[in-house]
Amino acid sequence: MFRYLKNDIPASLVVFFVALPLCLGIALASGAPLFSGLIAGIIGGIVVGFISGSKLGVSGPAAGLAAIVLTAITALGGFENFLVAVVIAGFIQVLFGVLKAGIIGYYFPSSVIKGMLTGIGIIIILKQIPNFFGYHEDSAWDLEFLEIEGSNTFSDILGIINNINPGATLIGIISLLILIIWEKFLIPRSKIFQIIQGPLVAVVIGIIFYNLTPTTSDLFVSEKHMVNVPVPSDVSSFLGQFSFPNFSAIGNLQVWITAFTIALVASLETLLCVEASDKIDPDKNVTPTNRELIAQGVGNVVSGFIGGLPITQVIVRSSANVQSGAKTKLSTILHGILLLVSVIAIPTLLNMIPLSVLAAILLIVGYKLAKPQLFKKMYSLGWKQSVPFFVTIAGIIFTDLLVGIGLGLLVGIVVILLKSYQNSHFLHIEDKSNGVHKIKMTLAEEVTFFNKGAILKELDSLPENTQLELDLLNTRYLDYDIIEILEDFKIKAKERNINIKLLSKRGIEENPDSYIEFFNTRPKSKLSLS
Repeated sequence: MFRYLKNDIPASLVVFFVALPLCLGIALASGAPLFSGLIAGIIGGIVVGFISGSKLGVSGPAAGLAAIVLTAITALGGFENFLVAVVIAGFIQVLFGVLKAGIIGYYFPSSVIKGMLTGIGIIIILKQIPNFFGYHEDSAWDLEFLEIEGSNTFSDILGIINNINPGATLIGIISLLILIIWEKFLIPRSKIFQIIQGPLVAVVIGIIFYNLTPTTSDLFVSEKHMVNVPVPSDVSSFLGQFSFPNFSAIGNLQVWITAFTIALVASLETLLCVEASDKIDPDKNVTPTNRELIAQGVGNVVSGFIGGLPITQVIVRSSANVQSGAKTKLSTILHGILLLVSVIAIPTLLNMIPLSVLAAILLIVGYKLAKPQLFKKMYSLGWKQSVPFFVTIAGIIFTDLLVGIGLGLLVGIVVILLKSYQNSHFLHIEDKSNGVHKIKMTLAEEVTFFNKGAILKELDSLPENTQLELDLLNTRYLDYDIIEILEDFKIKAKERNINIKLLSKRGIEENPDSYIEFFNTRPKSKLSLS
């Protein structure tokens, strides 16, 4: 785990600066104590990080659960009663993992997952624009289109016109320029700029700007535009911020209904984020989904016991982790330790960070998730890939994460039904070892994203030094998702000394450089080998 310290330490700093305002903002949007968001972030980093099998996924409080939490606290008669539901939800998630419910995550098509990532990127950008200009700081952490206080994403942006804060805007622009210059020009020139990350420099400059600006100046950034971490006066006041479940409410039926709701929504959101973070992982690691559900469940039990919000794996933090060059889960654990140390030792210093600086960091994260090139690529793959992709994006922007994914999945299923097939989908494995690891894998006539789980499992179970013969001679229809799996497996195959021979009507090829080019994917349809 410590082999990649030079990658993981800088990445953990970036994730820390992204997670800090999100933890506070989500607690605020949930109607919960601010400290409860920090507890969830700390537990998500340290506890879930240790147990999870995900190398790059980062867990913490999720904006997707904010509305559920806000309603539940009132309905259950207080935050302590709500914490009972969080603890029960954690045990239910552990049960989901034991029952191997994690396989559900494999049944979401690639186009929907990419749409989710892109939609989240756009939402991050839209939500951070007001914060960047020093206006309406609370809404930046509410990722739904319709916000709790009655406004929406676009009304917040329009409200900027007459409410620009000069100081917040100036330091936001300076921070954005630092981040761009650091990544585009400085990092390629020297390794020192890979160790000292741009976000850390931007935060330091922001603190200096705040302290050097006179309170009478038009450029002074007021407290409402700053990070707002609770500052305890002594040890007893710090410990007093923890809340504990009121287990006398365990007999309340509404508590159990809330617990099941949290468990289901948190598990689904986690599985989707696992699939998405694996998709953008440059090393193409595959996260064990059942173990992830158990890790999340344990995290929620611990978080609920000491007064924290519900936890899920979160794509904003996970994508920031990937984009910052993290290699192992040490980055996730370190970010949790940084949250813990900072709220104990330096809360006053944290409160000197302008929110517009953190908004600049998140704007870069959002752009990397929603690069214009991806829109062009998805469009070029044809309507069967692009329609679910764009529907997912629109659904996320104009509703919320889960509704958007549901709409994209529904469209994806309709697309598959339009390409109806009569034959069963199966994998036939023939072991021709005879002293040598020689495996023949025969694909069915029709292979779609429904087969992703089975194919991923078989490829992942192949031993090292294997001769894999992949027979596609009878395959008439091969989904683009399956081609992507083969493209991703190419990296793992080299590491494990697995030689791949493809047999198809297009010919025989050993270890092709590009499976997409080999299969000659057509611009306006999924691959047909007939």
